[in-house]
Amino acid sequence: MATFEHSIFLELGISALEQLKVPKENILAVPLNKRTEKSKLFDTIHQSDGISLFDLAAALATAFSVIGGSVGFHLEWGPIIWGIIGAIGGSVLGFLIDILTTKVKHDRQRKVKEKTSELILIVHCDSDQVEKIEKILWDNLAFGVAVLDNENQSV
Repeated sequence: MATFEHSIFLELGISALEQLKVPKENILAVPLNKRTEKSKLFDTIHQSDGISLFDLAAALATAFSVIGGSVGFHLEWGPIIWGIIGAIGGSVLGFLIDILTTKVKHDRQRKVKEKTSELILIVHCDSDQVEKIEKILWDNLAFGVAVLDNENQSV
């Protein structure tokens, strides 16, 4: 078994397998469907991606609240109102910074992961052909190759 990207190397690999006397009936190519929905920015109660949009907002809300309360002693509305204004302003600022940094990270990761497995190629062969077939698959830019031994049921 091997995974590939749709490319000319896949076709060359299949041709090389056929030249190695592997019958067409023993070669199975299964195309994979790509994920079409975008990943969700906000977590739900049932799913979490480990990225928090609340941490920086809470930290900045606390810091700006303390600063607003301290400065508020010298301002007209007093320390409580300025503390609340500081908390709201800090949480909005922290939330916006987290959203922007998360979006930038997501875009970079998506660009890096452009090469994905698009097809699984399964070849049924005799045990004496395994090494040659494995070499052909690797030479034709397989993303991963696995050998399943049917006699011992182990990988």
